[in-house]
Amino acid sequence: MVQYALPQSPEVILTVPGNRDSAKARNRAMDKLMELMEEGQLDAELKEGFSPEEFVEVKEPELEDNGEDAVTEAVQILSSLATLKIKVENAREQALEVRTKIDILFADEAVSEEEIANLKEGFKILKAFAQANQRYQAARAKAEEARAVLDRALQSRN
Repeated sequence: MVQYALPQSPEVILTVPGNRDSAKARNRAMDKLMELMEEGQLDAELKEGFSPEEFVEVKEPELEDNGEDAVTEAVQILSSLATLKIKVENAREQALEVRTKIDILFADEAVSEEEIANLKEGFKILKAFAQANQRYQAARAKAEEARAVLDRALQSRN
């Protein structure tokens, strides 16, 4: 996964599929940015003519095993994993509820516009779950490394 930030709003991180920075990844980030803005989930103001080349690539610092900094970082990573796990579990419950409603699309009975509108709202929930789950899986891999750093630190202090 590649991450980009907006120069004027560095707290806004856009994560897109890919292994490295590329024009394709930047275009995906731009699509994601526009989607978030259209859905009202992001209030960032872009200057006129903003282009994908202006994104700032966010590189995750490598977890180094050097004393207290590494331990502190490991704890932060594990804390983030715990938060993501809760989000995924909550989103999973909502996604499963939506999943049960999808079957109305395949039934022979008539479907009202209201039911379809509710289902379309549910699709947003499914998408949010999928994205949260991807972030969780990526964080889990990083947390394995953090757990190893923490284990080494705890062993060396005994």
